[in-house]
Amino acid sequence: MSDVLCMYYSRTGNTRATITEMAEALGAEVVELRDDVERRGFFGWLRSGMDAMSRTAPPVLPFETQKPLSQYRLVILGTPVWAGRCSSVMKSFLKKYGRKLPATAYVILRGSEDKNEEVYDQMDIYVPDGHCAAVSLRRGSVGYVFWQEEFLRQVREYLK
Repeated sequence: MSDVLCMYYSRTGNTRATITEMAEALGAEVVELRDDVERRGFFGWLRSGMDAMSRTAPPVLPFETQKPLSQYRLVILGTPVWAGRCSSVMKSFLKKYGRKLPATAYVILRGSEDKNEEVYDQMDIYVPDGHCAAVSLRRGSVGYVFWQEEFLRQVREYLK
């Protein structure tokens, strides 16, 4: 049983792919977060952006982990950036469970050149000790592999 948990929300599959790669590299457990809102296609994209801008956070659906959240050494949270904010699905999770997380690291996936690092602060509001590592990635960009490896190095250093 791993002491690292990777939790993510992915509308298009980019966050899922990145978190899965990282979880494999760390031997971590992976859990997908979902809500009950239709987010596929153009109208799903539009709804997602509007949810983020209006700070709407529909409830996250039930999920299962191998042990209670508080018993992991590190929880890595992966989310796409929607309108300069973390996804409403991740926000809903953090609002409900953030205080139970012992230590966190953030992986945000973005579609633009803007790194959106203010999302880290938005997520830190809900966790007791803030984050120990964070990375802003854009799949397919020139620096993607470098920054992903740097994040994994920081996480491994933290876990020593």
